[in-house]
Amino acid sequence: MSSIHLTTFIKAPADRVFNLCRNSTVFKKALEGRNETLTASASDILVKPGDTMTLSAKHLGKTRAVTLRVTEMENQQKFVEEQVKGDLKSFRHEHHFMQVENGTIVIDLVEMEEPRDAIGGMLGKFFLRKYFEKILSKRNELVRQYAESDKWRAVMG
Repeated sequence: MSSIHLTTFIKAPADRVFNLCRNSTVFKKALEGRNETLTASASDILVKPGDTMTLSAKHLGKTRAVTLRVTEMENQQKFVEEQVKGDLKSFRHEHHFMQVENGTIVIDLVEMEEPRDAIGGMLGKFFLRKYFEKILSKRNELVRQYAESDKWRAVMG
């Protein structure tokens, strides 16, 4: 099992950061230029409990996909996505938000197990953690850029 603990400080209020982190448009923008796609079942651009998202990527000639469901949500404090279908044995991503005097601290906690197939399992142990860290870091940097400027208004409608 692999774990990721990523902490990001953003100079913006927790409600704005919380909503940008659950904004499917922002997540899709974070994947631009990569060999990944995101599809969401959300009826709105902001995911809510019960909504699903599928992240698909082609690696080593095989398209791999992970479908995540939002299983928990505490407004402006936390939301959790867990794998309901996919190539990984398990995946759980907790997003935590803490309002501080001059902004918001975002903490991403991820627990995951490598892909089920033999080749994916071997390679997953070496590359999976770095792969998801890179995606999360890019998403958080994009959230920071939007939240700390007026760009957030364009994606929040």
